[in-house]
Amino acid sequence: MLNILVLGGTDEARRLAAALAGRAGTHVVSSLAGRVRDPRLPVGEVHEGGFGGPEGLRAWIGERGIDVVVDATHPFAARMTASAVEATGRAGVPLLILRRPGWQAGPGDDWRWTPSLAAAAELLPGLGERVFLTTGRRSLPVFAGLDDLWFLARSVDPPEPPAPRRLEVLLSRGPFTVEGELALMRDNRIDVLVTKDSGGRMTTAKLSAARELGLPVVVVRRPPAPGGVPAVETVEEALAWLEGAHAG
Repeated sequence: MLNILVLGGTDEARRLAAALAGRAGTHVVSSLAGRVRDPRLPVGEVHEGGFGGPEGLRAWIGERGIDVVVDATHPFAARMTASAVEATGRAGVPLLILRRPGWQAGPGDDWRWTPSLAAAAELLPGLGERVFLTTGRRSLPVFAGLDDLWFLARSVDPPEPPAPRRLEVLLSRGPFTVEGELALMRDNRIDVLVTKDSGGRMTTAKLSAARELGLPVVVVRRPPAPGGVPAVETVEEALAWLEGAHAG
């Protein structure tokens, strides 16, 4: 029996768990951090909540007899990835990182790449007064001092203070359509879009809408992947890697 821990919360993690759940000789446990109040649960066994840092994760891996860990968390979950690298190294079990590829600008795109949320906030006053913010509810404190700007912030759960003074919150969960994003941006007279380079197809509609409207897009670069750890970009590649690990 191959016991697999999938550190999840992404669409790729759910699809990987669904594929593994139907395989003979395989048991999969998906871990969710518990940051979303009503998460989309994957198929199979689910562990909700944290592990208590790298040492807690190492102990959990040992107690459950985990043979391999797949880090399929969000591309910006750098702390969880670092914890997984440390814990699996201590536990002596292999780690695979599953990260969907980042977005690439195309013809007609006006993208401004930044290394951080703070750098994105510094750019905004020169780009427009009405901002569509799609960087997650935990990012709002970074933009709290920009009192001259108006923000439309979209998130799954309500944000907590501090937050920008002129703020409207839209509670919504993707996937979204280009038509819907166009209407949203037009109705709110959006001047600039701010997003993270999360990659994937579920939220690309906003990028297409911004291109059609000729709006600048501030894109926060994702943290670099840790070196020395095998990494794949698709669920299919992850499944092939796991087959090789099982055979080995």
